[in-house]
Amino acid sequence: MRIEKLEIALAQTPFLSAALRQDAGIAFGPDAQLQILPLQGQEILYSRDMSAALPVAWLPRGDYRLQCHLHDLDLPAGDYRLRLILFAEIARERTVLADQSMPLRLSQPLAAAGLRKPAWSLESLPGTPSVEDLAWSRGHADWFFRHFDHAALVVTDYLLKRHPLLRGRILDVGCGDGIIDLGIFLRTQPEELVGIDPFRGYERLPAVLAANHLPADVLDAALAAGRLQFRPDDANAIPYPDDHFDVVVSWGSLEHIAGGYGQALAEIRRVLKKDGLLFVHPGLYYGALGSHLGEFFDDPFTHLKLPPEQLREAVLSTEPKRMDRAGHVATPAEYWQWFTELNPIRVAAFERELRDFGFEPWRVALRSSDLVEYTPELQAYSMQDLATVELYLSAWNRK
Repeated sequence: MRIEKLEIALAQTPFLSAALRQDAGIAFGPDAQLQILPLQGQEILYSRDMSAALPVAWLPRGDYRLQCHLHDLDLPAGDYRLRLILFAEIARERTVLADQSMPLRLSQPLAAAGLRKPAWSLESLPGTPSVEDLAWSRGHADWFFRHFDHAALVVTDYLLKRHPLLRGRILDVGCGDGIIDLGIFLRTQPEELVGIDPFRGYERLPAVLAANHLPADVLDAALAAGRLQFRPDDANAIPYPDDHFDVVVSWGSLEHIAGGYGQALAEIRRVLKKDGLLFVHPGLYYGALGSHLGEFFDDPFTHLKLPPEQLREAVLSTEPKRMDRAGHVATPAEYWQWFTELNPIRVAAFERELRDFGFEPWRVALRSSDLVEYTPELQAYSMQDLATVELYLSAWNRK
């Protein structure tokens, strides 16, 4: 990212405008710092960061205009130097991309009255996708944001704490459409990241990127170099040697392994190095998201209340209220098959299984329901099972 043009207008409130060019396919965590210094000297008299008021997750290649109204500037008349520094995260390190200064003359003092803050704005210039159309600006309603941004950062930052092992070899077991893997790969720049999934949902990834205004080369370059790979392999027979990977990720996949996930866990432990890290986010069958039938029923516990045949009929005869799934459209029959193959995972039992395999928990997060109303049909189920919605866990492989 570079500064193409830098201007400041001195009206009642000083107003900065900068034309920016973003040349990389994607820039993560772009930020700007505005400083005012003496014309001669390095003492910083005023400093404000864009991210404090206007956080930006990432920007695709293109041209942008950055503006800032300096409402809180309080300086005597005189000659100063205005400095604009641009940053972005490269391999998780905050890196200076551009640093430009210009003279600033104040013919009269500026006094900020009351409690005021600088007002930042960022807009796309013609020919560049609108900032308002980028997935992160739409938040959790957007499938791409939930996986490329939220899920990828839950793995790398929240549960794995930006551990150095993320720069090594990573395996994703049940990678689905590959969006999480790309989000992890582009941020951490690992030696290798392999996503496996026999359903080949990752074949849609180029179209998903285009729909989300990211240039094809952010994916193509990684695939061509062989550092990012997608393969239709089975989690029960992972075709890699023992102790090959530094990190293994499983986001919402263990519950979908038909016939049980015990063999998959054994394979994960085999290919994961001693003291390597495992991240798992398994679906919890008895919780509010456990049925994976939320597009059919408003009641999240319908799968526990209805007899199997009645539930089957309700699913097969209903047109789901489809959520955005990055272009994937499933039939009611497919939803029903996925439901019948679900592994009924419970938190306590899952912890015992992991420990029995030799995994040592490191970090854990649970999300619970605000309220579960015990109807007569739910009396057979434990409070913990019903109220626990999501489990996120990282663990060491203690061979």
